[in-house]
Amino acid sequence: MTGLREALAGYLDLRRGLGFRLARDEKLLEQFIGWLEQRGTATVTVADALAWATLPAGASPGWLAFRMSVVRGFAGYLHTLDPAAEVPQAGLLPGGTHRAVPYLYSAADILALMAQAQRLRTPLRTATIQTLIGLLAVTGARIGEVIALDDGDFDPGQGMLLVRQAKFGKHRLLPLHPTTVTAVQDYRQLRDQVFPLPACPALLVSGAGTRLWYTDVSATFVKLARRAGLDARSGGSRPRPHDLRHSFAVATLLDWCRDGGDVASRLPLLSAYLGHTEPANTYWYLQASPELLAEAARRLDDWTGGLR
Repeated sequence: MTGLREALAGYLDLRRGLGFRLARDEKLLEQFIGWLEQRGTATVTVADALAWATLPAGASPGWLAFRMSVVRGFAGYLHTLDPAAEVPQAGLLPGGTHRAVPYLYSAADILALMAQAQRLRTPLRTATIQTLIGLLAVTGARIGEVIALDDGDFDPGQGMLLVRQAKFGKHRLLPLHPTTVTAVQDYRQLRDQVFPLPACPALLVSGAGTRLWYTDVSATFVKLARRAGLDARSGGSRPRPHDLRHSFAVATLLDWCRDGGDVASRLPLLSAYLGHTEPANTYWYLQASPELLAEAARRLDDWTGGLR
């Protein structure tokens, strides 16, 4: 293990001790250090960080900025051990401070995705992807959280999913509608017929019986979205699995607006349900969709009697 790799191990241990997962950061930093080793470089410089961060040809500015932000975090830690290590300044690459524009799915869009999953190569693959999409759509969970579910995290008797070790190491319970419980039970029955001796404890499994991979699921989702005719929209909005979470949050807020209740008092409930670390992350949804803005304007009109 080189000095850089020893420093990386210490950096990851420190941040994980604070509750960060860092799976993607670790992968990128391993690649970065490997690149430095090939060049015979023993520390981090701004020039090398910039050169490595901008390697992917045709990548979006946001992705390049994210790569740089990952290196910057590690470089800041490394500088405490090695004063010769240079720390890239914040904002060196543009594009890292903007949220992706959410692609909000309608019920028809989700049904279209489910229908296209029927074209996948095996009945188990079809059922796995349909169950994954369904759980994302009705729980608002992160895709990584659903992939990480073990079979024992599903409690059909109570109608609950237990999300373990989400962001910052938090656990939370997600109540399920009876129809969702039935759908998950049907999936488990098919899965157990194909794999009577489980290869892993995962709730959702691949064609080999192993836990799903995020990259594989994402590629499949993009293919299904294309076949379903879900094209990119204006403002850089394109179909992503994570936007099922956004769609759940916006649909919940719309329902609350339309039933005449006090949305502000309910927001902490939605924040806890989504596993947000602070309410500001939930308040963002109030301006994330034209439908919500229109509903807010309608309620203001009702409250003021149409006076402006």
